[in-house]
Amino acid sequence: MRPAELIKPLASCLLALAASACGIALPDAPKPSYQEPPVKQVHVPAPGLKDPDVLVWLISDEFHTGMVFDYEWLIESGFIPPKGFGSPKFVTLSWGDRTAYMEKGLHSPAKFFAALFLPTPSVMELIPANWNVVEVCPHQRIWRKLVARERGRDLAAFLNDCSIQGNDKRPIVCGTSSWGGGVLLESRHIYFVPRVCNVWTVQAIESLGGEMNPWLAITANGLIRQAERSPNDFEKIWPGTGKRPD
Repeated sequence: MRPAELIKPLASCLLALAASACGIALPDAPKPSYQEPPVKQVHVPAPGLKDPDVLVWLISDEFHTGMVFDYEWLIESGFIPPKGFGSPKFVTLSWGDRTAYMEKGLHSPAKFFAALFLPTPSVMELIPANWNVVEVCPHQRIWRKLVARERGRDLAAFLNDCSIQGNDKRPIVCGTSSWGGGVLLESRHIYFVPRVCNVWTVQAIESLGGEMNPWLAITANGLIRQAERSPNDFEKIWPGTGKRPD
């Protein structure tokens, strides 16, 4: 095909992408069910009862963001894990282009072009851990925040909605994680610019009650600037100077 003959289909593709860009958020996300009480009160749990607040973590490298959650909290909130995943203390979750995750990067110009300019399949990465979050992710910048335990229902609904379920009503595993011995879950959403991994993180934070603008969070640093500001108030606890674990 001559270069001139490529212009029309390429232009059509880019026009379609521009038209779809208005749907930067993941489509059909469940509506939040949690209602913030009109007066914020500090509760001290009675002996044997769980704390009303739960720590969550935001992690980021130069380009890519994700979240870390208490796994028991996710399960009690309604999150449906893949079969045989186990019972770790924490899980790291992120989302993005299927090829980039499956092949641990985009190793050709064609694959890079497809991820950048074309709608492509996506996956959600789920990585287990059983020790301190900073020890698990020393290569990442890390922030943390306390959220109401009841927020877990909306978070679990959002995460469940991201995956394609099999006949057993559990998410479909399609590969191994990029690190940490986890899995990749087949996502029902399409990846394209500007609907990138950081927009998924935006919606995870919003499900926890955060207030974010996805158009200002396409880059990792744009997301972080919003996450640190009120009312989100994520606190930075680690600069990301360590070595990636094997």
